[in-house]
Amino acid sequence: MEEIITEEIKKRIGVESEPVYFDVEKGHIRRFADAIGDPNPLYRDEKYARKTKYGTIIAPPTFVTALTDREWARQNIFEVECPLKRVLNGGNEIELYEPIRAGDRISVTYKLVDATVREGKVGKMLFLIYEAYYRNQFGDLVAKVRNTLIRY
Repeated sequence: MEEIITEEIKKRIGVESEPVYFDVEKGHIRRFADAIGDPNPLYRDEKYARKTKYGTIIAPPTFVTALTDREWARQNIFEVECPLKRVLNGGNEIELYEPIRAGDRISVTYKLVDATVREGKVGKMLFLIYEAYYRNQFGDLVAKVRNTLIRY
């Protein structure tokens, strides 16, 4: 029987990717807030936001999900060697440490932190746990996202 956790997957565990950079713009934050239906003036009204402790427009908490390196995901999630071809999002956990502000330059790095096989109703399933680390231009960790992907 073919091995579920391949050598390619084993080699990637614990290896952090090179950073990818995103410049956060006010318009991007507003469009994201519109897309999720959040009318909070902190995300869209500069005059209002200037009077708050943040001093500028900030991003909604789930904004980090918009800062994704699609090329990294393609190579490390969808094209990684594995006999199980289907991919299902098993859930995301977002830890926020600092708000993301308009004007920030966010670097994102990724790391596969765990790979385990379990038996399910559809047969063997591979659970891949990835973490993404979001840092601002000062090197401060602003968020960490933990994503469970299931291959079956």
